[in-house]
Amino acid sequence: MGKLLGYARVFGVDQELTAQREALTTAGVQLIFEEKVSATEGDNHTELAKLLLSLGDGDTLVVTRLDRLGRSLRDLADIAQAIETVGANLKVLEQHVDTATGPGRAFFGTLAVLAAFETDVRRERQAEGIAKAKRAGVYKGGIKRIDRARVWALKEKGSRPSAIADAMGISRRQVYRILEKRE
Repeated sequence: MGKLLGYARVFGVDQELTAQREALTTAGVQLIFEEKVSATEGDNHTELAKLLLSLGDGDTLVVTRLDRLGRSLRDLADIAQAIETVGANLKVLEQHVDTATGPGRAFFGTLAVLAAFETDVRRERQAEGIAKAKRAGVYKGGIKRIDRARVWALKEKGSRPSAIADAMGISRRQVYRILEKRE
């Protein structure tokens, strides 16, 4: 039998992890990876990444609820795949899911199918939105390409990075990156 590794996460720095920590400890977890991720930090889950790297064959990742593990079906399916790849299992306390059992594996198989469906639906909506914007003459397409030669030409003429950024409609940081790469 492998190790029980826990993961506790809240989405606000002012929220508490106490209830999750207690539930994980009661379930026999000895090592808990904790994360407080604010909305402004986005999907920066460094502790989850560390935990996934710590998992080995026969280990079990334990969470209190599925929504603590991922924000979308795609997230959950990707994490489940990472867990399965190393030969570990996932146990979700409140939803009574355990991928060490047949029903638990079936649940995650269904989850993967739903995640793929969600991705396909999103892709179709995006394509429809782009087509509509093109018909309306609004769609510009792709990312804006920066004329690096022009950045250097302006610099060689003595323009300061902020003036270059204003003239080209880009950020100063972009100007600095271009200038750093050439030096």
